[in-house]
Amino acid sequence: MKKGSIYQLEGRVSLKQAIPLGMQHVLSMFVGNVSPLIIVCGLLQMPIDQKTMLIQNAMFIAGIVTLIQLYPIWKVGAGLPIVMGTSSGFVPTVQATAVTYGYSSVLGASLIGAILEIILGFFVKPLKKYFPPVVTGVVVISIGLSLIPTGIKFFAGGVGAEDFGSPSNLFLGFLVMAIIVFLMQFTKGFAKTSAILIGIIVGYIVAFFMGKVDFSGVKAAGWISIPKPFAFGFNFDIEVIIPMLIMYIATAVETIGDVSGITVGGLDRDATDKELSGAVLADGIGSFIAACFGILPNTSFSQNVGLVAMTKVVNKFSIMTGAIFLILSGFIPKLGAIVSAVPQSVLGGASIIMFSMIAVSGMQLVFKQDMSGRNPIIIAVSLGLGFGLGSVPDALQHLPSWASLIFSQSGIVVSFIVAAFMNFILPKEKLEENIEFSIDKEELVK
Repeated sequence: MKKGSIYQLEGRVSLKQAIPLGMQHVLSMFVGNVSPLIIVCGLLQMPIDQKTMLIQNAMFIAGIVTLIQLYPIWKVGAGLPIVMGTSSGFVPTVQATAVTYGYSSVLGASLIGAILEIILGFFVKPLKKYFPPVVTGVVVISIGLSLIPTGIKFFAGGVGAEDFGSPSNLFLGFLVMAIIVFLMQFTKGFAKTSAILIGIIVGYIVAFFMGKVDFSGVKAAGWISIPKPFAFGFNFDIEVIIPMLIMYIATAVETIGDVSGITVGGLDRDATDKELSGAVLADGIGSFIAACFGILPNTSFSQNVGLVAMTKVVNKFSIMTGAIFLILSGFIPKLGAIVSAVPQSVLGGASIIMFSMIAVSGMQLVFKQDMSGRNPIIIAVSLGLGFGLGSVPDALQHLPSWASLIFSQSGIVVSFIVAAFMNFILPKEKLEENIEFSIDKEELVK
């Protein structure tokens, strides 16, 4: 294989360089990959052996589907440094339906939704004209903004932690953040490109000496175990299928936004039709495979998009080493247990920076467009409604339960729908003739 740079998509770099960079991506997504299943297992009071199996399967599937995104098979995969994992966006829908209809109905609905997303993947090109940069940019900004509260929760110790918001958690979060900022700003080479990894490792070590690392999960985890498919059956209930289908559409849009965030933030260009189509197809097929292994739908992980935007490291071989680690974790549970023992406050210090960088990538995307016509109106209204309703879900409490469930849980869905609708109905030439929405920088300073 030809030699390459960590700042180039193709080519092989040394393992000495690649493995730390790959591990950065694993550390940034690991908790997010297993958390949805931990939540669902607790909700359904699954026995510990089923919980362990699902977490193991989640790591295995994330690694497999990440490899597909990195190195496409036929038309499936974007050929970009996209890291896949279990989507947390489906958790509210699962929480609302799983207790009544059972987990097998959730998995049946996931199969149907995956088929829909596969179909959408083949039609990304004709649909793309409805999703210009102003729309996808709004989605990317929404992704970043919607994740920041999650980063803050990690920063404070994680939801449900007895010491949530304690000075020790805040200290660890600030320590990791300070290390990352220092390395990114004042160092070069390995220290700069591996700033996230170094920050998390230092935070991990400090947390250990503070007595905040629990290794009981490492002791309990087995050495070797084979991922098991079809451990759960499939049921098909329309009451579960409909909200899952709508969430799959939102997931496809989020993936389009993530791909745009990677190409703009890491490659300084717009995503191609082939990349967008391949990414959505991989999303759909990955989610179909995930359902067979009892896992919630897979999707691109936005925190890893933020990592790419921050470090500019896009080399696929480097990311591949992280995917291999995830697959190995699916066979060697102790590996996964060591990573999962990282305190959430340590991850929070890194997450806040990465999530914010996603929003910055979206801003770069929208501000490349003409800002003197209708675009500022589309951006303002879609972000206002999306982020506002996502922050105040009670505003939709009198809508039908399915509508409230979908639109009040994520500003991403609302922002996308509003931006796409306004982009479709607002006549470009007319608004540009009658509306002057430019900002005079000198007046702004005054």
